[in-house]
Amino acid sequence: MQHAVFNGGARIRPQLCLAVATACGDDVPELTDAAATALELMHCASLVHDDMPAFDNADFRRGKPTVHKAFSEPLALLTGDGLIVMAYQVLLQSGTRHPERLIALMGNLTAGVGIPNGIVAGQAWECETTADLAKYQRSKTGALFVSATCAGAIASGSSPTPWAPLGAFLGEAYQVADDIRDVLGDAASLGKPAGQDTINERPSSAQALGLDGAVQHFDALIAKAGASIPDCACRDMLRQLVLSESERLVPKSMCNQFRKRSAKSQAIKPKKSRTLQGATSNKTAL
Repeated sequence: MQHAVFNGGARIRPQLCLAVATACGDDVPELTDAAATALELMHCASLVHDDMPAFDNADFRRGKPTVHKAFSEPLALLTGDGLIVMAYQVLLQSGTRHPERLIALMGNLTAGVGIPNGIVAGQAWECETTADLAKYQRSKTGALFVSATCAGAIASGSSPTPWAPLGAFLGEAYQVADDIRDVLGDAASLGKPAGQDTINERPSSAQALGLDGAVQHFDALIAKAGASIPDCACRDMLRQLVLSESERLVPKSMCNQFRKRSAKSQAIKPKKSRTLQGATSNKTAL
């Protein structure tokens, strides 16, 4: 469990939770911390299970051996289970003085993980031969982002509703970014093997829209995320968080380098000879 949690990671979900809580007053910081920790524990649990042979069969996560590679498949399965339970334990230990907020936080976390629209549903879509791309991405990645922004508000005694769009747009952008980097073959920034979407025949924005289309879609989602931030004293801080995260996820330099390589590859690609083209045409006519 320690290997699964303390092996790097951007911690963007807990960051979002803490940022929204700050914007909402953060009057019970220990509850906010617990909500943020529970989100990260649940996220790490999903990664452990996602890496296992039944799904991605990945050797590396965040640049280090996956749990099942380091400790065996049975222990990886139990690790994920243990982290899920621990997420709720953390909430329970810190929320007893605020039972109404605690109940709301537990329901919010469950919605982001369970069925019909949480991580479990998203993983189930991967088991199907066809899947609705938007629904798949909303479940697998977006739902826990929505839980993250809403958790910050709930922990501070505010309504989570105005903060849900921010999580939804960021969650979808995060998955699109993952699809883009998978196509770019950027194993270093992914922290896991690249090209897995094609190998595992998973739904992908980059495959559905093309690389340029996926990048444009990502940029549009980031813009919508920034515009969706409710009026508050911390709006500029939140917008800066969104922008810095977008550059981390899809650096413009990475996309430009890929386009240059693609253009160079097309330029040196051998063309069919006139004779071969003619022979093909004649054969077709016959």
